Amino acid sequence: QANWAPDLFAQFEKRRGYKLQSELPALFGDEQSIRAARVKSDYRETLSDLLVEDFTPTWANWSRKHGFITRNQAHGSPGSLLDLYAAVDVPETEMFNRDRSTIISKFASSAAHVAGRKLVASETGTWLAEHFNETLAGLKDLLDQLFTAGVNHVIYHGTIYSPDDAPWPGWLFYASTQMNPRSAIWRDAPSLNAYIERCQSLLQHGRPDNDILLYWPIYDVWHNPKGLNLNFTVHNRTWVEDQPAGRLAESLFNRGYSFDFISDRQLQTATAATGYTQVTGGKYRVVLAPATEHMPLSTLERLLELARSGATVVFQNRLPAGVPGLKDVEQRNAQMQMLLGSLSLGRISGEVSEAQFGKGRILVGDAEQCLAAASARRESLVDHSGLQYIRRASPSGSFYFISNRGTKPLDGWVPLSVSAVSAALLDPMSGRAGLAASRKAGKGIEVYLQLESGGSVFVRTSGSRIPGAPWQYWNPSGEAVPMQGVWNVRFVEGGPELPPSFSTARLSSWAEAGGESAQRFAGAAVYSIRFDAPSPSGVWTLELGDVRESARVRVNGHPIGTLIAPPFRIVLEGVKPRSNLLEIEVTNTSANRLRDLDLRKFPWKVFHDINIVNLDYKPLDPSKWPLRQSGLLGPVTLRPLARLEPK
Repeated sequence: QANWAPDLFAQFEKRRGYKLQSELPALFGDEQSIRAARVKSDYRETLSDLLVEDFTPTWANWSRKHGFITRNQAHGSPGSLLDLYAAVDVPETEMFNRDRSTIISKFASSAAHVAGRKLVASETGTWLAEHFNETLAGLKDLLDQLFTAGVNHVIYHGTIYSPDDAPWPGWLFYASTQMNPRSAIWRDAPSLNAYIERCQSLLQHGRPDNDILLYWPIYDVWHNPKGLNLNFTVHNRTWVEDQPAGRLAESLFNRGYSFDFISDRQLQTATAATGYTQVTGGKYRVVLAPATEHMPLSTLERLLELARSGATVVFQNRLPAGVPGLKDVEQRNAQMQMLLGSLSLGRISGEVSEAQFGKGRILVGDAEQCLAAASARRESLVDHSGLQYIRRASPSGSFYFISNRGTKPLDGWVPLSVSAVSAALLDPMSGRAGLAASRKAGKGIEVYLQLESGGSVFVRTSGSRIPGAPWQYWNPSGEAVPMQGVWNVRFVEGGPELPPSFSTARLSSWAEAGGESAQRFAGAAVYSIRFDAPSPSGVWTLELGDVRESARVRVNGHPIGTLIAPPFRIVLEGVKPRSNLLEIEVTNTSANRLRDLDLRKFPWKVFHDINIVNLDYKPLDPSKWPLRQSGLLGPVTLRPLARLEPK
């Protein structure tokens, strides 16, 4: 307290209109008083203003002047995240193993969308699992969540410099994920990278196509009388999850509404005309204010001006209760009530009241009923459990990234809210593309999708007929036929040394079947077997069963594909009637190898700072890990397929 910079007091008095020194008892004394909450709100707003107006722009503008672009992780700051993210060229979010929130990540993407920034970055893979326990499947699941949150620019975590002569595992960053050549999963990472490349090429194309600007009432958070600084972190998320605005955002996302957050400062630059609200990054059908206790008078005035100019403004459940801060609070509250009293609200349906206001209108009531009255689109595809999406628009039409993060596969017609004549599909994992089966449905279109649990697809719609070959749909046409015989297993790459080859008629973890050297092995082994086609001709699904952790598939010497995530299935065509050679090259993680080092007490933890820690920031001890299953566990089967013509 004694060392506070004098300019902070001066800035506070200049911006808030009263002396902070005289309010120190409220700032540090009774934390439960209303006065303390108002003083602390003013103090927190002052800190935020200094960061938003002076600190971050100074750095960003200097960088641009010298030919650099800036990338910033604003989260963790006590300032307004939306404004701090928007002040740089590339807002960047992150997710952790236990701290994964789509809503938190949407603060970064919302700032980019509202400000017209092209890229939204993510620090990707941090603390996904314990060191060298991470899998490509786990990374893909994280990526799909980030993509649906609006991220389109992936930054891996983490690779650091390590000398070539440093013994394995080399020099490491204290935090997982070790996304570098010392990790066994690096071997098949190119398949994941190709997936990211395809996704980013589309997610960076066009513009965001979200209907709702969701006002973030930061003053309701700043009015917390406890503590002093409030840091908006990705770990402790009470500042979102315990607020009506956060609960509304979660509900909107789960119900299929597309939205971007907007701050008080960003609203001041918004304009309205012909039923839309316009910001630098695009236009929106609705501005939605959650149930709000403390709204600045300038924000309410701006919302009313937007409505007067033609926008639709929605207040969830009720109008704002009052203004934030201490200075002239009674006078400002009276001004607010006078403005609100000018609204002539009348019930129009259900729990919705409406006031015609200038060229636009104001709706008050149940959020979803108000959004329906405002013609905000809801994508009912999310009614299939686990389906998530993000929608973008381009001059030729719309496109969706759809991810099935649920436990059940999708096989059926999926409605889209956009009007279109035709649609095309792209599988970003394989690169396969084709025209979707589609049909008109109300004001929108339906497309037929087959999407496994964990799968993802792009759907591109167009107002004209898209040329090209049709997408091939398949249905099982019989029972799965087990792959029987003796498997030859040969270790081809990895360490600390290649275990001896072995043969087995029963697939199991190579840590069980391959001997002591296989128990500490990290790398790849080829499983090979000869098989006859179950019938003279046909198309088959090769189902690998349980794979630990990725697999490259070859048939008769020809690469068929690389599988990095369950359900580890791939379509086979052109199989010979007799003596086909199937080779499955499986790569595990490096967990067992790290476990072996600690069991042998090899001194590999040679790092400074906090050395190597586990997910709980405690000393890492892999010697206590159970032996991790590795290789092809199966069962491996062939299932006959028949072409499906969606009806």
